[in-house]
Amino acid sequence: MVKAVVGEETRLKSIEDRLSQSGLPVQVGLVIGKLSSPLDRGFVYDLIPTPPNDAGEPACSLVETVKDDKKKGPKSKSQAADSSSLHIDHDWIAEHARQVARMLVGGIKVVGIYIWVSDIAFKNSTIVLCQLLQTVKAVTEATPLSEIDREERLLIHICYSPLRWTCRNCTWTSNITSSCLRPCDFKMGRVLTSLQTFKCTYNFNLRWPICHESASKVRTLSDVLRQGISHHAKELKDTKALIDGNLVLNDEPCTLDRVHEVELLLPFMKDTCAEACSQKDVLGVLAFNGSVCSFAYLNPREPISQAVSDIKGDIIMSLRSRLDIICDEAYEDVGPRDDVSQEADDGILTEKPVSQLILHLLRKECCLSFPRRVFVPWLAGTYICDHLQSSETLEVLKDHCVELMSMEAPSDTSTILEPENEAPSMVTKSFWDVSIPFDSASISSVEKSGSDTREEIRKKSTKSDNFNVMSAVLFLLLSILVGFVLYVVRGSRS
Repeated sequence: MVKAVVGEETRLKSIEDRLSQSGLPVQVGLVIGKLSSPLDRGFVYDLIPTPPNDAGEPACSLVETVKDDKKKGPKSKSQAADSSSLHIDHDWIAEHARQVARMLVGGIKVVGIYIWVSDIAFKNSTIVLCQLLQTVKAVTEATPLSEIDREERLLIHICYSPLRWTCRNCTWTSNITSSCLRPCDFKMGRVLTSLQTFKCTYNFNLRWPICHESASKVRTLSDVLRQGISHHAKELKDTKALIDGNLVLNDEPCTLDRVHEVELLLPFMKDTCAEACSQKDVLGVLAFNGSVCSFAYLNPREPISQAVSDIKGDIIMSLRSRLDIICDEAYEDVGPRDDVSQEADDGILTEKPVSQLILHLLRKECCLSFPRRVFVPWLAGTYICDHLQSSETLEVLKDHCVELMSMEAPSDTSTILEPENEAPSMVTKSFWDVSIPFDSASISSVEKSGSDTREEIRKKSTKSDNFNVMSAVLFLLLSILVGFVLYVVRGSRS
């Protein structure tokens, strides 16, 4: 459990000055940083305000509660806040957190929320506290820190009357109450400049069987991909790693100040996913391959194994984010329909995005290209990322930086890293394409040229088989003849 929190002094002081000069009575946003289990300490790198929603309304506002109409005259910012109740749109803040989490790399997470409001308004009633706890819970569910999330987040209150920072640790199991909040020691210091940088280029080539499914277990392409990525995450968890060419065997801190190259060593293992379908009729194979570039940042006091764990988590998070982006854009382009028909020839549901196709009904090869990952300079030499579709340009990246991260868009595109030359891709192949690739390639090439038919290919295959049988028979007869001659020669010599 986090007992102390250290914030990046340079960044948080500038945010404090900006808020003080803004004149805003209230503001809410996300806390970006890291919760270190080995150190029982939290690190805050940045605070990102949640932008207005689609209707232009702020994520947090003060609602007047004064009933005495005789009191007139202008009110100061603190007076208005003191006589108002707080209203927080926790669903919108959770959606903002989900979008921001996609842009963060290993070792940097959404670790909570902050609120800028007067002390009296913050403690005005239990309703305000419940709203804040509901918001923290919504952010936790939208941005889990790991496969088994310990449901621990930070709640930072920046009070402007008087000006001070307070931090609380929010931890709960099932129900959230005021007892879930525990005070943390909060101080400011230099944390970003001391971070160690780790980089990994992970090449993968995954294959999952396409099996028959009953009507009660209809699985779409996105469902199979999501399950496959989760399965690979478990395999990746047990892999060994090389850092700068040295096998990671202990938990000693890393002291060298440079970009450390990480290489993951996948062990030879049985594909348990394939074994699970061995008793079923296999219709085909879903092939998912490509390359993922990953960054992770480590505090100097953390063990080096934590960097390896952050790299692994970042790889899986990037794959899931790409799949989520494809699904989100597909739903925006094609809305849900109740009168969806089915094509008898191809077994493909019409009026549906590719990610929502029912996998075991596919009869033709299906291809899907994933977004590629690019990296943008952030704070003190660190990077954040974004995932761009093949049709998107770097202008989309700049818009995301301004809207989601509340940062200036990079003016010099040369500072943007594009290490993934080819984006990951997925293709579904039928059973015969996988088991007899030579014949499939022959059929494919013939179909394209139009010179032969499938009947002619089968005849050619039959002729080839007959030739092989005749060759075997002739070789056997020749062997018998040679043996007989040798026997006769030896007999005449004796």
